[in-house]
Amino acid sequence: MSMWLQALVWGTVAGAALVLGSALAWNWVIPAKLVSSIMSFGAGVLISALAFELVDEAVQEGGLWPTVTGFLTGSIVYVGANMLLARSGAKHRKRSRGQQPSEQESPGSGTAIAFGALLDGIPESIVLGVGLVTAGSVSPAMLAAVFLSNVPEGLSGTAGMKKAGRSARYVFGLWGGIALLCGLASMIGYATLENASGGVIAFITTVAAGGILAMVADTMIPEAFEEHHNFTGLTASIGFLTAFTIHQVGG
Repeated sequence: MSMWLQALVWGTVAGAALVLGSALAWNWVIPAKLVSSIMSFGAGVLISALAFELVDEAVQEGGLWPTVTGFLTGSIVYVGANMLLARSGAKHRKRSRGQQPSEQESPGSGTAIAFGALLDGIPESIVLGVGLVTAGSVSPAMLAAVFLSNVPEGLSGTAGMKKAGRSARYVFGLWGGIALLCGLASMIGYATLENASGGVIAFITTVAAGGILAMVADTMIPEAFEEHHNFTGLTASIGFLTAFTIHQVGG
């Protein structure tokens, strides 16, 4: 299988976890505390993957300053875009307890939520494609991190959408479309950086990493803490150690 096709496949597989989480939440009532526990576990997994799979390797590949510059750029861009989307009705897109507005309450919020979900998923997918450039194969730890974090995103987001009265066509069309776009983002990440210098790769990798960390802090951790704050830190720590262990075994 060609490398660009591998990037497409792995990005789509990781994005498909959103559809899996969505299907679970649509067909069954998942207890809010369970959703928040999975969310905090996924947050810990992503933070670990950022530290050991992205930022550390970016420094080794391209040096400190491209890494620092890229990380700050990604964080600033994500936070700015997230603020704009929040004003349009996407502030609570990962919330499961009915905080999401309906289309009647906030016209255009459905579109904002769709763009918000896309904003959350694309950086994760890009790094899968970039990983194929730097290592020649997809990172098991990063793939596991993205997949494990996407399941609770689909769970909590769909639970909120269902309570807001959004249709099954909208919900599954949204997550299915994002899964496909995640595959394309991974493929584009590989194709555009295949012959790039180490500094450029480090910069792009950490732009995505900065966006992912901002997403975790702005959307995943608040949802996790709201329902299960007594154990949020412990559950996130377990997620962190799980991803770290996968990194060590896979490395």
